[in-house]
Amino acid sequence: MDSPLGRLPSVDLVLRSCVGAALIERFGRASATQAVRQSLARAREVVRQGGEPSDAEVIGAEALARLEGEAVSTLRPVFNLTGTVLHTNLGRAQLAQAAIEAAVRAMREAVALEFDLSNGKRGERDEHLRALVCELTAAEDATVLNNNAAAVLITLNTLAGRGQGAVVSRGELIEIGGAFRMPDIMARAGARLVEIGTTNRTHAKDYEAALAEGDIGLVLKVHTSNYRVEGFTKEVPAPELAAIARRAGVPLVNDLGSGTLLDLSRWGLRHEPTVREAVAEGADLVTFSGDKLLGGPQAGFIVGRRDLIASINRNPMKRALRVDKIRLAALEATLKLYRDPDRLAERLPTLRFLSRKAEDIARTAQALEAPLARALGPGYAVSVTECASQIGSGALPLDTLASAGLAIRPVDGRGSALERLASALRRLPVPVIGRVSEGALVLDCRCLEESEAFARNIAALDAGAVDALA
Repeated sequence: MDSPLGRLPSVDLVLRSCVGAALIERFGRASATQAVRQSLARAREVVRQGGEPSDAEVIGAEALARLEGEAVSTLRPVFNLTGTVLHTNLGRAQLAQAAIEAAVRAMREAVALEFDLSNGKRGERDEHLRALVCELTAAEDATVLNNNAAAVLITLNTLAGRGQGAVVSRGELIEIGGAFRMPDIMARAGARLVEIGTTNRTHAKDYEAALAEGDIGLVLKVHTSNYRVEGFTKEVPAPELAAIARRAGVPLVNDLGSGTLLDLSRWGLRHEPTVREAVAEGADLVTFSGDKLLGGPQAGFIVGRRDLIASINRNPMKRALRVDKIRLAALEATLKLYRDPDRLAERLPTLRFLSRKAEDIARTAQALEAPLARALGPGYAVSVTECASQIGSGALPLDTLASAGLAIRPVDGRGSALERLASALRRLPVPVIGRVSEGALVLDCRCLEESEAFARNIAALDAGAVDALA
């Protein structure tokens, strides 16, 4: 016991200390015991290297810090000041309050998910959204899946999954986030890719020639929402393409992707094809996302002909790709907001962020300029700056939105200090995510609505540590 190692407390002694009791109360005996053993193992290494042995309270405090660190969720809220409203890596659309409340109710209570209350028999979960989606899109029928990639996958598999051809223009063979490519999705779906036209020009005769070869399951039109080809270009308009497919007796599938339900030009944005327009132009099926411009949770919709929707719903893949009660509840609440377009921008965060005026954003930035400068100290210069936001998630990729933010520059001009500062901001209680541009760390304030919370969060920066970063 006179040796330094012998003076270390036992696991039992640490657990019977005040901090040990707190460990057990918060994390349970098993986790507390394991953490104390790990702390004791570290303490033994310190002693073997000539250090002093720690007492029970110190060992317990180290174990507590370890468990508290492990308890922090990696799925943490952040301040999205990147200027990208629908940032895929930051979760895309923020849900409306009505959708959040609906999701919470569905989580807390048993719900009639697949139970028909009118007759007491088994029901279909699509019934919760079918009528509402058809009302908003003028489609005959609708079904919902867990994302738009799933909607495209099951559509291809249902209509062309036994090796039938899927005709698509080379200029529409897109790659979406995470290197998922349309040709790869087709292959996984069991469809045979039939490429027509060229990257920049595809004509009606190209579709007609491919359809004349026979064994074609569908014609696929892909809305190139994540890039734009300009200059010497040609594509077949959707109404003309629908007529070509109809004459051949083959369904036309229009993958809209971003899922706009209303004309965005009403709020000062460039017009994006709406689902209703795609249905009216003659597409037999239209697929689109729920978590992009629609502003809801992650989901994929398929709307269109009743017989084709029925075939898709009979596909065994549907069960693997369906959505749960929580997302159904949030989707229903989100879609109901579209019944009142006059107040949609007030209630739907995505549209509120996209339609926010630059002068309003500038006022937010101006109010935060001084608090941020105080938090950063004399090593950094902070100024209000004009900047450009973007929609994100592949929607209107070349369109930017006039915005304002805070530009942070190191006084000594060293660019490496910006990367270190960006790292420090990511370590705040609520991480702050901006972007480095033209020698400055820019915090675009378009999506910042909680200015006071942001100021309190920034105040948690260690001024001394920030000076060292500069």
